[in-house]
Amino acid sequence: MAQKELLVTDTKSSIYYGEVVHHRFRPKTHRLRYKVFSLLLDIDELEDLAKRSKLLSYNQRAFYSIHDKDHGYGENISDWIRNELKEAGLSNCSTTIQMLCYPRILGYVFNPLTVFFCYRKNAELGAIVYEVHNTFKERHCYVLPVAEHSTKIIKQRCTKDFYVSPFVPDSCAYNFLVQAPQNKVSVVIKDEDKDGLLLVASFAGVKGSLNDHALLKTIISYPLMTFKVIIGIHFEALKLIIKRAPFFPHKRYVKQQFQPKNSLKPLRQFRR
Repeated sequence: MAQKELLVTDTKSSIYYGEVVHHRFRPKTHRLRYKVFSLLLDIDELEDLAKRSKLLSYNQRAFYSIHDKDHGYGENISDWIRNELKEAGLSNCSTTIQMLCYPRILGYVFNPLTVFFCYRKNAELGAIVYEVHNTFKERHCYVLPVAEHSTKIIKQRCTKDFYVSPFVPDSCAYNFLVQAPQNKVSVVIKDEDKDGLLLVASFAGVKGSLNDHALLKTIISYPLMTFKVIIGIHFEALKLIIKRAPFFPHKRYVKQQFQPKNSLKPLRQFRR
């Protein structure tokens, strides 16, 4: 079998097939559910994966592709994420780093959330980096440590420090409940304000092999998925407007923050 037909079987990368679910509890109830797939990619395998695939590329055109410019400061993903860990005092959590994200499809992607799972030398999860995107072409990351010998469900919390949605107030806190990638992966975010639980957003998926055969099947099963993601965001926003949900406009000229902060809080904010 030609090398480019299938990815290597010992790769640390994989596909997760699942669903994104949002449930808003107040002041207007709202619920959505979409079938999606995400790639779990070892950031040190990106070039090798691209060499072995006809459908997946790294910083080049292909049906599916991963680009450095879609993450962090638009530079090398590996350098950027390891620098973020270093500034947060978590350099010992950079032995293996896996990113859970959507790929570009025909050159387009919008990743509302990219999750980086960062492991220590003993293969224990040491930190999780949550990279959040909004529709104003802005990105922000939260670098949060994982306690040693954590339970199966990892619990983390931080204050909201980045504009995401016109239907969510700024003064909120995020509670993360995460099941690290194995046969399954789960990321649950509970958004709370001063009055309690506001909404819950989650992704849960089941692991599959990452190879060209599987990628080809996703073309049929999840046609133009990344385009549907951005269309779905605006469609659901229209529904909330019709329901007359409270609206919080974006302050477009927020001063950029580049000073490192305590690792238990959001670390940086930046524009693409």
